[in-house]
Amino acid sequence: MRIAFLGPAGTYGEQAAVRLAALEGVSAPDLQPQVGIRAVVRALADGDCDAAVVPVENSVEGGVTACLDALWEHPELRVARALVLPIRHALLGSGPISGVSEVLSHPQALAQCSQWLADQLPSALQLPTSSTAEAARMVSGSRFRAAIASLQAAHEHGLEVLAYPINDVPGNCTRFLLLRRGERSLEGPLASLAFSLRANQPGALLQALACFAHRSLNMSRIESRPSKREMGEYIFFVDLDLPEGQAPLQQALEELQPLCEHLAVFGAYPLTQVEDRELDG
Repeated sequence: MRIAFLGPAGTYGEQAAVRLAALEGVSAPDLQPQVGIRAVVRALADGDCDAAVVPVENSVEGGVTACLDALWEHPELRVARALVLPIRHALLGSGPISGVSEVLSHPQALAQCSQWLADQLPSALQLPTSSTAEAARMVSGSRFRAAIASLQAAHEHGLEVLAYPINDVPGNCTRFLLLRRGERSLEGPLASLAFSLRANQPGALLQALACFAHRSLNMSRIESRPSKREMGEYIFFVDLDLPEGQAPLQQALEELQPLCEHLAVFGAYPLTQVEDRELDG
């Protein structure tokens, strides 16, 4: 199985890809690093790989907007499986922490360690990169630059661990999705969908959400994104728990459809939670 992920080697996305492949029964996946989340999704949409692994939500910083937008834009793709991975950031470098004047990482990682950086490196310039592992690659050999990345990235890029863990919230975790091409299933304990409404008027969203509520479908997440067509128009992304199978979801979708300008069901799928004790290193 060829799996695209946000590269280079050493990212949390790579860790998630290996674990998701194992859950799919694939012991030796062909991992294909990409630059940027949109490139990961595009590799799958263009047929250059068999699956793609993308982060969709972080417990501290919320939804990963590039992933949400890409799902909406590619109706040929489906969510096959999800994985919740604990995130433990480290400060990596080649020189002493006292000499660090620049810290590089993905914007989400910088945000997840913002308080630690303010306390420990208040004068350091924070520079965003395309991924945590790319930051590790860029600081290799520098005496004044450090990266926020994983312990695996330290090993991959020959860096010292200057501090660990440095994320502000101990329970920090990210949910990753395994995407594949093909028909979207409604069989699974968790379903993801998105919709835009026909009418922008009082009570319109409440009426839409009532389709789930009176069938006892719990929303484990709801998030809005601009439609990018006009101010005040939004797309709503929803995750639903399906404890009683797909029948209540099908009924809810039938009721919801007339209220929507566009409705996309990304699929129903299993979710696996990785425990802290299972993490390597």
